[in-house]
Amino acid sequence: MKRAAELALVGIAAVWGLTFVMVQDAIGRLPAMAFLAYRFIPAGLLVGVVFRRPLARLPRTGWRAGLLMGAFLTAGYIAQTLGLEHTTASNAGFITGLFVVLTPLFGALIFGIRPGRAAWLAAGVSAAGLLLLSGASGHFKLSGDGLELLCACAFALHILITARAVERFEVGPLVAIQLTACGLFCLVVAAIGGDLAVPRGATVWSALLVTSLVASALAFLVQSYAQRRTAPARTALILAAEPAFAGLFGWLLQDDRLSAAAWAGAVLIVTAIMLVDVVPRLRPPRRPLSISRRLRPAVLVS
Repeated sequence: MKRAAELALVGIAAVWGLTFVMVQDAIGRLPAMAFLAYRFIPAGLLVGVVFRRPLARLPRTGWRAGLLMGAFLTAGYIAQTLGLEHTTASNAGFITGLFVVLTPLFGALIFGIRPGRAAWLAAGVSAAGLLLLSGASGHFKLSGDGLELLCACAFALHILITARAVERFEVGPLVAIQLTACGLFCLVVAAIGGDLAVPRGATVWSALLVTSLVASALAFLVQSYAQRRTAPARTALILAAEPAFAGLFGWLLQDDRLSAAAWAGAVLIVTAIMLVDVVPRLRPPRRPLSISRRLRPAVLVS
């Protein structure tokens, strides 16, 4: 069962990496806000059906927590999707992966949680990697790479808020609420902007099916299932492979060829992610509940 759980996590990380390419192709044919609405509303409803009994028992404070989580999740996905219109899938994948590094740093600034030396080292390594990946040649674009960095910040804040929420409420209903809230917000924005359109073509429909049913609804359920059967450190290491998969699929499917400096930056970012995920788990935590343990069960990505 443990091996099956870990293989499932590898599959989810690969799917999340693939979605960068699929979404980039789809939003060339369908407005970004409409795409997000069509992705998250079905995913949220599906998770809501699966967790309908816990959802019915959720108190009003739980709904508020889910909506707050949904606000940051929405900000992250909007920034990520709009950024994909102006940068490559490889860049988007690696830069978004920085949320793993930013989470403990924001935790220190906002909640006073000491991140440890590994987090500070990872921050420096990732900054160097970001410079090489996106800015070494003077091609850093706020409209693309900058939005992906904003996405990473939003995801980091989302994880911090989620970590506090799941201490009081069940994860399933919170996931259903935030996914549905994200989809409804994007639907309203798309309607106001006149961007609602009927999805057409195999590229758009395949992207919607994969991102909604697999990368959103199923992925979160599989992640919860797998984390009950494998060690947290092992889970973190496997899910940290998402940026690498994004770069691989960008290269295979879109001929996303990175320069030597950009590849070096990508390697530094992946190294930074692993520093944050793995190093703190190699020694006993000094606090009763470490930041990595508090956040890991609630990680929601791509």
